[in-house]
Amino acid sequence: MAKGVTRNSPLMNMMMHALIAAAVCFMAAAVGGMFVTPEAVAWLETLAKPGFHPPDSVFMPVWTVLYAMMAGALFWMWRTKDASEEDRKLAFSWFGAQLVLNAFWPFAFFYMQSPLFGLLVSFALLVAIAGTIVVFDRISRGAALLLVPYLLWVCFGTALTFAIWFMNG
Repeated sequence: MAKGVTRNSPLMNMMMHALIAAAVCFMAAAVGGMFVTPEAVAWLETLAKPGFHPPDSVFMPVWTVLYAMMAGALFWMWRTKDASEEDRKLAFSWFGAQLVLNAFWPFAFFYMQSPLFGLLVSFALLVAIAGTIVVFDRISRGAALLLVPYLLWVCFGTALTFAIWFMNG
């Protein structure tokens, strides 16, 4: 280990929190990604899509940045000690709920091949993200702001899911 970095040092503690936050968020991405199979992608290619559907190559880089920002927000919240235990539990509960819904969306849309089910999950996800931002903001404005691009992207994704459902329903 580097000089001054011991197993119980503040720096090591901070690095462990950052790694755990990243692992939690990217595990959710991996779980959701399991449902985006070649068969599911082939099914998606058969659907009519709106003119504002971005190229497929856009999704992975955007989601990678958003998951990194989610991890940053989680890390920030974890490291913030200025809140009551009750507020922290509430914040982590909202964060967990949105993360589960995020991982569930590919199952609903791709695995179930149901734009309508995906749309319903998208609406629930929007509520969960907005709730997370509100609760995070009570504790840390910075952590809350890190989630705003995610909320905006999911708004776009919900509009896209609606259009796909509408055009193919």
